[in-house]
Amino acid sequence: MAFPLPMLLAAYEALNDTEDEEVSSGFDEFDDESLFSLFHLTRPCLMFIADSIRARMHYVSPKYPNLSVDALVMVTLNYYAHGISSASLLTRLGLTHTHCPAIISLVSGTISGMTEKFVTFPETEEAKATVASNVKTLCGIPDVLGILASPHFRVRVSPYDKEDYRTFFSPLGYTAVVSQLICDSDGNILCVEKCEVGSTSEHEMWASSARGKDVEEGLCGPYWFIAGKGYLQSKHVLTSVTDPASDSEVRFNDAHAKILGIMWATLSCLMRRFKVLLQLGFAKESCLDQKANIIRACCVLHNIAKKFSVPSLPVGSEPVYPGKQHSGTLEVSNEALSAREALINRVFSAPVSASDK
Repeated sequence: MAFPLPMLLAAYEALNDTEDEEVSSGFDEFDDESLFSLFHLTRPCLMFIADSIRARMHYVSPKYPNLSVDALVMVTLNYYAHGISSASLLTRLGLTHTHCPAIISLVSGTISGMTEKFVTFPETEEAKATVASNVKTLCGIPDVLGILASPHFRVRVSPYDKEDYRTFFSPLGYTAVVSQLICDSDGNILCVEKCEVGSTSEHEMWASSARGKDVEEGLCGPYWFIAGKGYLQSKHVLTSVTDPASDSEVRFNDAHAKILGIMWATLSCLMRRFKVLLQLGFAKESCLDQKANIIRACCVLHNIAKKFSVPSLPVGSEPVYPGKQHSGTLEVSNEALSAREALINRVFSAPVSASDK
């Protein structure tokens, strides 16, 4: 699970107790409104992020010996927030756009390395029970450990190179990479895994992922993961009923849609705050790790922003693209279908009364 704010603040105080090479912060030159405009984050959140990165970045690239870690962080977070680098910020830092790729790559790798600390899956029975209880309170489905999705993130391809990058094309006709995320009912990201070309189906993502293998082998316990129709119903992946034939199945589908909507709201929030996710640059199979670093870094920053109660950006027109669905030729086991049917009969066989809500 994502760490609670008191634990984050304790870590922050520990960082401040260590010897710090920089007495003042580069963020002090900006007022709060300017900071939010440039980075889509608040001052306390930015300070925590910068100090966390500083603790892990034991050196500054020799290409930029006069740049502080704060400056490197500013360049990167500004790029994440807007998908382009602010010319006014670069001028203020004495940089040009040619400096940005190396800086962004360096800082993205550092933040991505913080994933295990800030994007945490519930491992203890108490943590699992808490996640499941919160989901049940929201939608009525018991024993759910997370919400699963494989969103697409657009990438560019030159018109002259389309044939060479055919595997990047999604079923909707655009080029993308796809990653696999799990979140809880509060929109905290619990797991971010893999980065594949856009033609990879959601089912393939799950079946080949480390988390998916652990779950299907029963290593995470008798829990469900809510998923859309791109995934196959299994003993642990819970999809909606395609053609509901009873009131109980309709009620189940309504509950399923309610909790699945949390994932799409989380992804929408993520993409509004970090517009770089709307366009991750040019497609190169050799650069999937670089795309993965940015996706993981944004997930880390999303969780930290939530713990610092950073306001969401206004809802805009940023689309959230689902992953590729499976072909429909894959068969679902009778055991998996029976498990879903038993859940529906046990929990949704009778209408929920007003007193039970």
